[in-house]
Amino acid sequence: MKVLVLGAAAGGGFPQWNCNSALCRRVRAGDPAAKPRSQSSIAVSADGRGWVVFNASPDLRQQFNDNPPLHPKEGLRHTPLGAVVLTNADVDHVAGLLTLRERQAFALYASGRVQDALAANPIFNVLHPDFVARRALELDEATPIRNGGDDDLGLTVTPFAVPGKVALYLEDQAAGPDFGTREGDTIGLRIEAPGQGSGFYYIPGCAAVDGPLAQRLQGAPLVFFDGTLYRDDEMIEAGLGSKTGARMGHVSISGPEGSLAAFEGLGVRRRIYIHINNSNPVLLEDSEARRAVEAAGWEVAYDGQEIEL
Repeated sequence: MKVLVLGAAAGGGFPQWNCNSALCRRVRAGDPAAKPRSQSSIAVSADGRGWVVFNASPDLRQQFNDNPPLHPKEGLRHTPLGAVVLTNADVDHVAGLLTLRERQAFALYASGRVQDALAANPIFNVLHPDFVARRALELDEATPIRNGGDDDLGLTVTPFAVPGKVALYLEDQAAGPDFGTREGDTIGLRIEAPGQGSGFYYIPGCAAVDGPLAQRLQGAPLVFFDGTLYRDDEMIEAGLGSKTGARMGHVSISGPEGSLAAFEGLGVRRRIYIHINNSNPVLLEDSEARRAVEAAGWEVAYDGQEIEL
């Protein structure tokens, strides 16, 4: 099984188009310790030929162009893409679907809650139902991933609920202190190729590492995990926003309730932060934050990173 990181940054990318922070200025200046990253997405293949994309970022067109395994290879119209799987309905995970509107057959998998959100927005009707099969994922059920023609792509995903939040653009339609968030608004995934080992976990958005999640991840060989913010108040302190990470539905990396502390003792063999906001100092290879996460055994994902399981 091959894993390809298409994009490692959170919404807005690194640098973000309108951000003039010290971090983003270092990227634009070509600082080798501040490498650019596009918005979060990975691609996975069981055989190196047919690929499944997990989260369709707004940068998807460029990500396909930058990664030869995803280039067309046959005739005038072709793609190795067989399916897209979504972990939530956030803009930085669904906007790239509009790039895939060229009457190309593939399958679109997501929780029922996310499929409903897409169905309620007519702009996604550009994914013509004659070509794009929309399939709902059932929580805690292993689902073989098939392409638009119903051919098996050799991958199985098991979705599970994780603490999270309804997408920002849906908050105004929701009621209550949790903005109407329900099970299925944010999911994690166990991804495996049957017969090729024990698979790995992909959790790019998560509000807390609670007991059930910690138990699920115990001893996992590989986990991609939400690295949005290093500190919960990071964006406020930097003058870049008014929300904490908790308000946005993201657990911070540092602190007693952060993911660094939560993963201690879980025995996860390889841990990689992904979906990293442009305010997060772990993006800088010479920062104290980067040294801290690496000392704890974590990696920071980067565009073009390849992993073979």
